[in-house]
Amino acid sequence: MTEFDAYAVADRLDELGRRLELTGESSFKVRAYHKSAEVLRALKTPLGELIQAGKLEELPGVGKAIAEKIETLHRSGTHKTLERLRQEVPDGLLDLAGLPGLGAKKVLQLRKELGVDGLDALERAIDDGRVEQLKGFGAKLASSLKDALAFARRSAGRQRMPEAAAEADAALEAVRAWPGVERAEAAGEVRRRCETTGPPSLVVCAAAGARLQERLGAMRVRAARPDRFGLALLYETGSEAHLQALETRAKERGLQLGSDGLKRGGEDLPAPDEAAVYAALGLPFIPPELREGQGEVEAAAAGRLPRLVEDGDLRGILHAHTTFSDGNNTLEEMAETVRGMGLEYFGVADHSQSARYAGGLSPERVARQHEEADRLNAKYAAAGLPFRILKGIESDIREDGSLDYDDATLAKFDFVVASVHSQFHLPREAQTARIGKALAHPATTILGHATGRLLLRREGYTVDVERILEACAEHGVVVEINAHPVRLDLDWRWHRRALELGAWLSINPDSHNTAELKLMPYGVAVARKGGVGPERVLNALGLAALRERLAARKRAWAPA
Repeated sequence: MTEFDAYAVADRLDELGRRLELTGESSFKVRAYHKSAEVLRALKTPLGELIQAGKLEELPGVGKAIAEKIETLHRSGTHKTLERLRQEVPDGLLDLAGLPGLGAKKVLQLRKELGVDGLDALERAIDDGRVEQLKGFGAKLASSLKDALAFARRSAGRQRMPEAAAEADAALEAVRAWPGVERAEAAGEVRRRCETTGPPSLVVCAAAGARLQERLGAMRVRAARPDRFGLALLYETGSEAHLQALETRAKERGLQLGSDGLKRGGEDLPAPDEAAVYAALGLPFIPPELREGQGEVEAAAAGRLPRLVEDGDLRGILHAHTTFSDGNNTLEEMAETVRGMGLEYFGVADHSQSARYAGGLSPERVARQHEEADRLNAKYAAAGLPFRILKGIESDIREDGSLDYDDATLAKFDFVVASVHSQFHLPREAQTARIGKALAHPATTILGHATGRLLLRREGYTVDVERILEACAEHGVVVEINAHPVRLDLDWRWHRRALELGAWLSINPDSHNTAELKLMPYGVAVARKGGVGPERVLNALGLAALRERLAARKRAWAPA
């Protein structure tokens, strides 16, 4: 019998909370479901073991009623309450509640007063002027909702990297178990590690290939003979621009390359794997992440393909949150998890004092956190453990571009991640100037999630990325590649430019619990897409080299 893991159950608890909120249920009950979902995602013990031991109600915020739902969801993937709410609350209302600027109250108002029950109905109500006439809406909100609708439509049918990878892995596991299947691989955008993807595609070598599509439904499947498997995998992986560049090179070398085969003078050449195709074209194997038509074929021909960063190159983490602000785990729990990952350092970066919504740290609480870090570091040193907690902060960049503490307080940190968390809708020039001022402050070590985008949820703020990267290079500020799959920001399309300008990058999970510390591979994946090697990644430095770099930067400015 299939059982549903903690993440799958957490997703359904979140869905319960969202649908309950759209019935007008109390915020207390709604938050209970969302909080329980967060707790499940942070579990260190498999959910089934907790249920078997009868320990669900020992979890924070999990009472008898929610524990019963968790057990049922774990066993069956659904619950009578969830099914009832799916009938009562149309999916269209969930779509509406996902738009920026529309909370549950406004969604319910739209439904009650205008009969709006989905995206299409909202668009009609905006176009005929009814939305802007509603109390509490107005022309400005109606206009922003129109933009949000366009974004939602562009995002329709797309998945973030973890969901797409999980779907592809499940399909592969099933297909490889079928009789007659000799080989199967995932392809398409999933294999190229795109930040969002359409439905996964598979390339399969099987005796009963004609039945593959029938079994897998909407998922795209390409059947291939053993001697053409590499060619089929290459073409199904893409991208179109990469394939066009390969076809041009083939023609220059007197070959014919197409989805129907690799030929010389009309004679088929074997292509059992992709390496054989690249070798026939006089090229080394090009990693799937790079196959975006960004000059990778020319670089391969000239022997200039970079050595791409790998998971094992990273030596620590420099952006994560704890219970001191809005995290779910203590400083010690987070540090111990990082140490258990085989890393050398954990750089805590809780929210700064202006982020009251996230429990931002006052100077007094900063001091308490530093005392705790000192205690734990002394413990590690006494035990002879080569591990250290570094004292950082995620400082809000205020609207005027200033950081969130005075210089004396900033000087107490080992590093400062400067991030925008408010005023996303400033004009392009004002937003660029705001961030530029923060980058010029000598305490700023890392620029966090540079554009503020949330994949499939909202566009980033309007900012001149070129000028921001120039400022980072000028002031020696490291550019974050935020590894959280909701962000993956800075966009990989800008990584090469950052390197050209001389900037360094840092791959960090922005985690709020121990489970999210394991998100680092998503950041590595998009760094590889951007052509990033380990030699310019800050947290690929060992502990001693990193501490010296951070200390030297602080010596150059910190008040005595």
